[in-house]
Amino acid sequence: MTTKSSFPPVVDAQTRLLLLGSLPGDRSLAAQRYYAHPQNQFWQLMSGVIERDLVALDYEARLAALLAAHVGLWDVVASARRDGSSDAAIRDPVGNDLVGLVGSLPTLRAVGFNGTTSFRYGTKQLAPAPGIALIPLPSSSPLHTVGLAAKQPLWDRLREALR
Repeated sequence: MTTKSSFPPVVDAQTRLLLLGSLPGDRSLAAQRYYAHPQNQFWQLMSGVIERDLVALDYEARLAALLAAHVGLWDVVASARRDGSSDAAIRDPVGNDLVGLVGSLPTLRAVGFNGTTSFRYGTKQLAPAPGIALIPLPSSSPLHTVGLAAKQPLWDRLREALR
């Protein structure tokens, strides 16, 4: 099994909403970009949340648009052994310092968990989180077969944290 590591967080002092994935998949790791798999629905879902077309932007502009909308990104797993990209294949996970990051974000209102693995690992560290909503979300992964139309209303609940 190969050891894989997550990326640094994308946040700033104005981050109101932090979105946490589990661990980047192989396509994302190869590209060194969050949500690089072309079938991953993350950028489409977040386009609906922040009401800006992120899909049409290049990667750096996508990250800048998220930060401008007060949205940050990171992963719950810092490193783990895993063959392939499936969360089910994660072995020996080492968590990122979620408590430390959350404590460094003075305007944080909510943490959204992109999928059940992220929610399971993340809430072990963060629950309870007084004053911060912990929001489970259906995974944006192409391995999660629920369609975009069914996911979007659940992701759109994140707008509340941005108001």
